[in-house]
Amino acid sequence: MSLTTLGAHALDAQIMAQGLGTNGLQGWIRDNIVPLLLLGIAVIMLWIGGRGDNAGVARRGVGLLVGLVALGIAVSGNGPAVGQFLAQLITG
Repeated sequence: MSLTTLGAHALDAQIMAQGLGTNGLQGWIRDNIVPLLLLGIAVIMLWIGGRGDNAGVARRGVGLLVGLVALGIAVSGNGPAVGQFLAQLITG
């Protein structure tokens, strides 16, 4: 084996030792896809509002708010804490 091949194998072993995860992908989605979706939704809401369908904008706005709350809970990782809080509201 040449020195270059040994170096490549050592690099592969080092990468494998670090472990694999999805943190990079999650961060990329959170930083790029989510703002792009929000921008698209805002443009659609403005377009619907420009046609005079205010009830449609309000209906979609409430749905959007519920979706953003769910997205915020999912991204933050506080789902169990939120669930426990909601359960305590009902059970007392």
